[in-house]
Amino acid sequence: MGKFGIRTGAATVATLAALALAVSGCASGKATGGEGATASAGDGVKTGPGVTADKISIGVLTDLTGPYASLGKSLTQAQQLYFEQVNAQGGVCGRSLEAIVRDHGYDAQKAVAAYTEIAPKSAAISQFVGSPMVAALKQRIEGDKLLTLPMAWATGLLGTEAIQVTGTTYDIDMINGVDFLTKEKGIKSGDKIGHLYFEGDYGESALNGSKYAAGKLGLTVVEQKIKATDQDMSAQVSAFKAAGVKAIMVSVGPRQAASLVGVALAKGMDVPFIGSNSAYSPQLLATPAAPALLKDYYIMTAGTPLSADLPAIKKLVADYKAKYPGQQLDSGVTSGYWAANIVGDALKKACEGKDLSREGIVKAHRSTPAWDAGFGSPMDFSHVDQPASRNSYIVKPDKDAIGGSVIFKQAAASDLAKEYQVPVG
Repeated sequence: MGKFGIRTGAATVATLAALALAVSGCASGKATGGEGATASAGDGVKTGPGVTADKISIGVLTDLTGPYASLGKSLTQAQQLYFEQVNAQGGVCGRSLEAIVRDHGYDAQKAVAAYTEIAPKSAAISQFVGSPMVAALKQRIEGDKLLTLPMAWATGLLGTEAIQVTGTTYDIDMINGVDFLTKEKGIKSGDKIGHLYFEGDYGESALNGSKYAAGKLGLTVVEQKIKATDQDMSAQVSAFKAAGVKAIMVSVGPRQAASLVGVALAKGMDVPFIGSNSAYSPQLLATPAAPALLKDYYIMTAGTPLSADLPAIKKLVADYKAKYPGQQLDSGVTSGYWAANIVGDALKKACEGKDLSREGIVKAHRSTPAWDAGFGSPMDFSHVDQPASRNSYIVKPDKDAIGGSVIFKQAAASDLAKEYQVPVG
């Protein structure tokens, strides 16, 4: 999973469910194009599933009621904002963009069922929350040739033409993070570093990165693996303290990260923490863990924080506030918007080639070696077996910043990350 949401109450869940229905529009109606359907419209544009003479349907498979509900809401609202902006400018190829939203609640079975329902009537999927969900459908997505952008960054999602992992992968971020520890946090050869990680693709991908970097730099990794349902990190902190670790890598959800740093500080562990992009949420700054997070906690991410001094980011913040006044601003806003933008650009490029079939959309997307919409995160989409970027921002929590974080170090790739051979499959 890419980032995290807090548990919602019944009223909020109802609101999110209503959002899903509202955004989905005519999602419950008939498919806009059957599987494998290909035809030429009156304007000479070749079309496929999800494309009619006046509309392009885009699938959104998100979490609006599960553990990532807050993130799913931000992602979905940001994407809806983008689609509305494009439609206000005439759409793509003279067609309006419409989102078909389904909430899987971070449940793999529900995700498979939702994909089965909406895939036949979608031209692309602009958001698919959760590594386990995307991994379960990887072969089907490949067979369907359906351009899909996961909100997940496991290396196992690489290697497929139709699946585009945005930015860095978890292992790249951790390699850059360990390098940062040795260059700026006093960690040296012979030291031990801890790594708290979720079982599954997310945690194991991140662990691969920390172990690779540690091996190159003469460090020893002390592992603590947990389940996503685990909440109290007291036992893990005790294990790290007993091992004498000098820093801790964190590849879990924000709740677990908050428990980790809070308990560690209470037990006198004054060490730096390096979190994966999934291991922080600005909502945590309203919890008792805030002092520990503000002290020496860093997040590795390819995503540019909302507080960044970039015209495109500032405009997005202003537009989002105007569209959704009073709503929480978090990393899901940027991630959702740029993912929708990537899909939109692929559709525009496919339109120029007069081919809005699924194959045409994927081909247009993969013919983009240098994508940059001004968000501070340039990407290369031309290599299916490589991350789109190896540059990680080092971000620090900040209670006064828009989105709850600021750039501590600008995005860069360490020499270790540059030479790292990313495992694919």
